[in-house]
Amino acid sequence: MTLPSAQIDAAHLAAKTLAAAGITAIFGVVGIPVTSIATRAVAAGIRFLAFHNEQAAGYAASAYGYLTATPGILLTVSGPGCVHGLAGLSNSAINCWPMIMISGSCDQRDFGRGDFQELDQVSVVAPFSKVSVRVRDVKEIPGAVVRVLEAAVEGRPGGCYLDLPADVLHQTIGEHEAKEMISQALKLRGKDEEGVVEKGRIEEAVRALRRAERPLVVFGKGAAFARAEDELRELVERTGIPFLATPMGKGLISDGHELAATAARSLAIGKCDVALVVGARLNWLLHFGELPKWGKDVKFILVDVSEEEIELRKPFIGLVGDAKKVVGLINREIKEDPFCLGRSHPWVDAISKKTKDNLSKMEAQLAKDVVPFNFFTPMRIIRDAILGVGSPAPVLVSEGANTMDVGRAVLLQTEPRTRLDAGTWGTMGVGLGYCIAAAVAYPDRLVVAVEGDSGFGFSAMEVETLVRYQLPVIVIVFNNGGVYGGDRRSPEEITGPHKDDPAPTSFVPEAGYHILIEAFGGKGYLVRDPEELKSALSESFSARKPAVINVIIDPYAGSESGRLQHKN
Repeated sequence: MTLPSAQIDAAHLAAKTLAAAGITAIFGVVGIPVTSIATRAVAAGIRFLAFHNEQAAGYAASAYGYLTATPGILLTVSGPGCVHGLAGLSNSAINCWPMIMISGSCDQRDFGRGDFQELDQVSVVAPFSKVSVRVRDVKEIPGAVVRVLEAAVEGRPGGCYLDLPADVLHQTIGEHEAKEMISQALKLRGKDEEGVVEKGRIEEAVRALRRAERPLVVFGKGAAFARAEDELRELVERTGIPFLATPMGKGLISDGHELAATAARSLAIGKCDVALVVGARLNWLLHFGELPKWGKDVKFILVDVSEEEIELRKPFIGLVGDAKKVVGLINREIKEDPFCLGRSHPWVDAISKKTKDNLSKMEAQLAKDVVPFNFFTPMRIIRDAILGVGSPAPVLVSEGANTMDVGRAVLLQTEPRTRLDAGTWGTMGVGLGYCIAAAVAYPDRLVVAVEGDSGFGFSAMEVETLVRYQLPVIVIVFNNGGVYGGDRRSPEEITGPHKDDPAPTSFVPEAGYHILIEAFGGKGYLVRDPEELKSALSESFSARKPAVINVIIDPYAGSESGRLQHKN
């Protein structure tokens, strides 16, 4: 006589499937009807990071997907929880990072009758989800979980959605049957069927680079996601071609490399005649590859995992495939018939001289200790402190207008995937979520956030999350009293019945952000001069405990909209 196996509920089945598929972390906010999923996940060996707001948790899940190259998981409640989670899902869609949002939803039988937190969530997430699945029975869970996990990383990575109705979560299934279903779902996972780029296309690309008088290699976070750093370094050092990294591509090759053209960006993109662009889209970040920033006759060789992206941009040569593999093929082709520009090549020499000239001017500006602080003095001190950590290098999280813009030029990346910022969408409020993701993904690295006070404010309450999990995160807030900095209105603009209200850009002057983390048992620092900042950085970096350093900045030191004034 066969005894019936023990029963497990749908939440347990979902957790077991996620664990069996290799998921090790989930970010989210618990509540009706998903709390049991979180508790079951922890029991299954998955770390659950509980947030105060689904928006920050979603940003964490999206960044985790980028940092680990496996889907980041966000768990939300139904209705408004799902809507809040859209911030993270949309961020993943735009940045092309793998992520799964799992949301509870109302009972299927009560949908359309005004049930608790009722929402057609599959329709709501549609613009930002590659694949959305609503589970209608407990037995569908293993297959649905595996399906969305696979879809998130297929082709161009992105977000997917899994909908778990409350009535399904109350269903049960035999433990033995559940084990078999999970096993079967995992067996059906597809193989990587990525095509191989035709050798003729690789030869054509190499021929264009070889014949170019002013070639340039450009790479972005797509190359970082593909782990293409070794292949890119080999390409650059074998050929002597200067390179330019997009903001989150920084560190794939050290910013201090002799062929780095970051400090000569305008010259590099304005004068190059052939640009090999790897894992970076010709969108606003690269001025659409058009005049006046780029030359009118520049020939683009685009390497992208998405054929649609190649078709959209219509480059001189398009190579569809994984960045690591395609650059490896290019290196193999060059190795058969090597070429190298050499340091004395006119193009390399021009880039080198412009880089040294611009860096010299910036260092002269950075050398001044300006008090009250402008943006450059504290940024120089922070740069030196981060470089002093050595390897493994800290992960830098950067957001804000002036803070991010100045930081992009001053703060140096020496290792891959150690910079997270507002990204393709220019998203503000990502900072604390990204910090938590980085600390979980890379437990051996310190995480340092350099944020404007506006960016910090979006998710400031998550400093409690830092303290609760004792994550090695140092949050440095550039406090200039508002968005761009305080009240910048002209006298003519201060009029009307509400003229005595604070300016739309103003916050409370010199707000005590450092006190916030102290309320939860973290360490706070208030700094106004170089010595105070150096001391706070030294102490907090050594402790590797959650801390907020509140850096008081002259409210008139920055510029409105940072470097995007023309769009405001």
